Amino acid sequence: MTIGWNDNTPIYRQLKDRVIGMMLDGALKAGDALPSVRQVAAEYQLNPITVSKAYQELVDDNLVEKRRGIGMYVTEGASEKLLASERERFVREEWPAMVERIRRLGIDLEQLLRSAAPGAQQ
Repeated sequence: MTIGWNDNTPIYRQLKDRVIGMMLDGALKAGDALPSVRQVAAEYQLNPITVSKAYQELVDDNLVEKRRGIGMYVTEGASEKLLASERERFVREEWPAMVERIRRLGIDLEQLLRSAAPGAQQ
């Protein structure tokens, strides 16, 4: 798998966000081991220090725990914690801009919600 890195954001942050995305998507569950720093560095041609920094931020956020000598593991409740914080961030940061755009475009909110319902005709 080839990953394209964005020049506007530090790579360690992008890597951290990818791991978070995997947790939110259920690809990484509580108790699952993260690939080793060396493995990720080799696979994506990154400096191991970059990978370590991303992993350390996950540890600092209590999403991953270090088990000395055996690796990094997703902590119990990491997915739920991420969902709660992402939902809060969405409502605080993204939703107000969406509501303003909907208002500016004169879109009927009820019609919009109906069109987003499962099985709705687009």
